[in-house]
Amino acid sequence: MPAGILLDYPFRPSRYDEMFVARGEARAHWLAFAERLESISAESLLQREKLVRDAIEADGVSYNIYSDPQGSRRLWELDMLPLIIDDSEWRRLSAAVAQRARLLNAILADLYGPQHLLAEGLLPPALVFGQPGFRWPARGLHPPGNIWLFSYAVDLARAPNGHWWVIADRTQGPSGAGYALQNRIIVSNAFPVAFRELHVNRLANYFRSMQESLARCAPTSGDETPLTVLLTPGPYNETYFEHAFLARYLGFPLVEGQDLTVRDNTVFLKTLRGLRRVHAILRRLDDDYCDPLELRADSALGIPGLLGAVRAGRVLMANAIGSGVLESGAFFGFLPAICQRLLGEPLAMPSVASWWCGEKPALEYVLAHLDELVIKPAFPGMRMNAVFGHLLHGESRAKMIERILAQPHAYVAQEWVRLAQAPVWRHRRLLPRSVGIRVFSCVGGDGDYTVMPGALGRVAPRTGMEVISMQRGGLSKDTWIRAPNPVRASLLKRRLGVDDLVNNGADIPSRVGENLFWLGRYTERVELGARLLRAAISRIASSEDDAEQGLAGLLTALRRQGVLDDRPDARRERDEDDPARAGTDDDAAEETRLERQLAAALADATQPGSVAFNLRALALAAGQVRERLSTDNWHALHALEQLLTAPITGIDQALSTIDHIMQACITFAGFALDDMTRDAGWRFLILGRLIERMEGLAGLISVPAHAGAGEREQMLEWLLEAADAIVTYRARYRRMPELLPALHLVVFDPTNPHAIRFQVDMLYEYIGHAAHELGHPFPSQTIDLLARRLGDFDLGRFEEDDPGQALAALRALLADTAAAAQTLSDEVHRRYFIHTANPTLLQKVA
Repeated sequence: MPAGILLDYPFRPSRYDEMFVARGEARAHWLAFAERLESISAESLLQREKLVRDAIEADGVSYNIYSDPQGSRRLWELDMLPLIIDDSEWRRLSAAVAQRARLLNAILADLYGPQHLLAEGLLPPALVFGQPGFRWPARGLHPPGNIWLFSYAVDLARAPNGHWWVIADRTQGPSGAGYALQNRIIVSNAFPVAFRELHVNRLANYFRSMQESLARCAPTSGDETPLTVLLTPGPYNETYFEHAFLARYLGFPLVEGQDLTVRDNTVFLKTLRGLRRVHAILRRLDDDYCDPLELRADSALGIPGLLGAVRAGRVLMANAIGSGVLESGAFFGFLPAICQRLLGEPLAMPSVASWWCGEKPALEYVLAHLDELVIKPAFPGMRMNAVFGHLLHGESRAKMIERILAQPHAYVAQEWVRLAQAPVWRHRRLLPRSVGIRVFSCVGGDGDYTVMPGALGRVAPRTGMEVISMQRGGLSKDTWIRAPNPVRASLLKRRLGVDDLVNNGADIPSRVGENLFWLGRYTERVELGARLLRAAISRIASSEDDAEQGLAGLLTALRRQGVLDDRPDARRERDEDDPARAGTDDDAAEETRLERQLAAALADATQPGSVAFNLRALALAAGQVRERLSTDNWHALHALEQLLTAPITGIDQALSTIDHIMQACITFAGFALDDMTRDAGWRFLILGRLIERMEGLAGLISVPAHAGAGEREQMLEWLLEAADAIVTYRARYRRMPELLPALHLVVFDPTNPHAIRFQVDMLYEYIGHAAHELGHPFPSQTIDLLARRLGDFDLGRFEEDDPGQALAALRALLADTAAAAQTLSDEVHRRYFIHTANPTLLQKVA
């Protein structure tokens, strides 16, 4: 093998290395990839690294570290090099993981059932009942098929001798499978030829098995098609990206607790059509938050009465409530004997050697061998990082011993395993990092557990660091399992039936419809605010004598739209913060103050009504419906959100930023019209835009309608600009703006998409479609009356010498239009987004 980056890798013989057996010498199953890697130029490697980074940013792949200032915007960390595992080794691992899943499922069934393990002394009662993870309300539950542990994940690490050990069990709502799939999509694109030639196992069959098993295990009545939902805590959860990604990939509605309700021990999804029964819940919500009636009373994330529905056998919980009890590492030492007792076979894969300090012999051993052990909290939820005993000295060692002796049951000690290492691409070279993998399994079609033929590679954030934690800044890797022959996989169902066709698109949660509605409204607010600011700033920046004509009216419009914050206290704050204002004359100071106001109206995300503020609200609404947006949709929204991350330092930069915002808005609008399926959710997106545009236009036009004659004429050009109608006006009339044709264009023209009449006509059409499609009658009196008034308005009155009466009538019409927009918005919310007891609807959909 030629010399190059492989020889430069700092191989450490004291650690097991996943890729190398010696310096520059790759393992047999790595050899083909290593040779390809060595043949790639440095420039090409940098391009692939950039491809991975750009794909993560473009797709918005995020992982929220709670203490990180970036919060939910923190991007997922992915190394471009895969972790490769040989097929024969993987078969042994898969069998061991499936066995462990069966074992833990059997333990859960016993702990919440007959409790033979406690009676026979195979588990100490204090370990089970003395921890918060044991959920007493789940005692006596009988989940469908006796499946407590529908999905399971296990963290594995390799010791220096090459053997795999279990580091942690994930039994409550295992996360990471979606990130593993996203990693696969990105890394396989970075190395497409190697991925194909190495015959890497695909992941899709695992997710198809999950789909089919949830449908098979869900309790149903008759021939009804079961509905599975994915329950998330919401967008502030650290793995929310994965929830949205998996929901879209699996085809499940992504729901929060507020989207579900329990009636007569049956769980229902609040959809735009009404209530629809839920048969299975794939949850990512911790046990104690699931039901505020029987678990944590202060939970605003759960569904009141959920446990009652589970108890009645009316819904499958995947995983069952109470399954988090087994995430304690204190169980490890008891599993070999329990496996022999429950399964009649030895435990195939050992856990890292563990001692629960709640037992006296174990406590004595831990204190005597502290230097060789790692001290960890015995139970999930305890706020404590792992402590390496060999790093404790003097006072810190004494304090640790004191804490253990004070609460021995709260600590578990584990053997310090020197983790294996794998190369990562950093700083244009290969560097060693500690590595482990998270392996996933779920109940398969035959009732046994299916193991994903891949894993989430988990890498320490720094060389020499022993703790692997994504919350502490760790990296991830795509894990490739080589197969002897080419493999194919697809998530498509084997055959679609009639039910699949008629039910498609019928299960849109009301919360999703509401967020799409507000996504439309905020998009329109951003556009109108940006157009108004562009008109104002361009007039200030212009050197022409008449450029500032109508500027006062523009500022009035900005205030009425809530874009410009001109309160006295806000002005004082800006003046006090501006050192450049001192020593300037009044005119210059006023101009500076106005520029600062306009810059804040554009870029200050803390100022309500500013473009940046509305962009943030838009991004929040989009994040709530991420599973409904295509990749191109999301890219357009992500580009829009990034435009105001840098401060605005001058007028030229402000105008350039506004131009980019308008381009991004137009791009997103194009995707919405051309890329989104015309289902009920899309209709509410459009309804939001129409209502917001109608209200915004009414407020905008009312400014010149209330102005005096001289001022009014100066306002017509910016009115047409802000209403995006100036090009149409010039093409039609080829003259300076005049009152009558300008008003006709932006108020009464049914062919102009930025006219009030056009919004009214489209609202009538879309509201009618929504009412018919969703089965909710919608009163049309408001929109009917407005349409008649627009049609009956006598524009001839504007030809009179004194158009005062015509303007008075127009002002009244505009005020009623704005009021009608608010009434329509409230009615949409009342009829489609708010669910109260409705026996007729309930009978209809149950």
